[in-house]
Amino acid sequence: MLEITALTKLFFGLTAVDSVTTHFERGQVSAIIGPNGAGKTTFFNLVAGTHKPSSGRILFKGQDVTGLRPDHVARLGIARTFQTTHLFDNATIIDNLIVGHRLRTRSGLWDVLVNSKRLQQEERICLDKAMEALEFVGLAHISHRIAADITQEERKRVALALALATDPELLLLDEPAGGVNPEETVGLAKLIRKLVDHGKTVCLIEHKMDMIMRLADKIVVLNNGGKIAEGTPAEIRRDPQVIDAYLGVDHAAL
Repeated sequence: MLEITALTKLFFGLTAVDSVTTHFERGQVSAIIGPNGAGKTTFFNLVAGTHKPSSGRILFKGQDVTGLRPDHVARLGIARTFQTTHLFDNATIIDNLIVGHRLRTRSGLWDVLVNSKRLQQEERICLDKAMEALEFVGLAHISHRIAADITQEERKRVALALALATDPELLLLDEPAGGVNPEETVGLAKLIRKLVDHGKTVCLIEHKMDMIMRLADKIVVLNNGGKIAEGTPAEIRRDPQVIDAYLGVDHAAL
């Protein structure tokens, strides 16, 4: 589904992502791991269009998306979440999610001024998509709560729902279990597996290795911007470079 070739990003002469080549298969969970500063989030930003690569190529379903704007990438079917979940805290959960499907609509300023039938129809569609996404992540019961009043775990689920509301095929999840307790982490891992069971492809960044080793079909390891290993969880657990750079001997022995 996603093919990356020699992807590189320089910031003022510093190499954040260094000639990374890899690919991610449809219908799988892939993981990007590595120490802080390894280039993981920058890698996601390049794929999602937030940053333009200095060099390299990104193909999504065979189409070259290298350097496209984020909204164009999203329309093609790539959605992402972020390490820190930013919501409109003074708005309800459902109002936060309605904006997700807007990128699929066509109404413009004129439609708003005259309250056109197209606008009304698209608003209903956006509301339906928002509720559908909330139901999928198990939060339909809090749709009318104010975003500032929900828990960190609920915010993570809302972020997933917002990504789902864009009708993606590939979801890039940046630390989806960051800041939640072990029990909540298990629930979020089940939700990610549910996404795949319903036809989505997932690539995630995560530091919780127990979760990654159980969940991922494939792991790519970055260090100092470059790829040092990729393979199955069992292969990565045994890789000497990964043990030395990130996992440590104690985790590798588990």
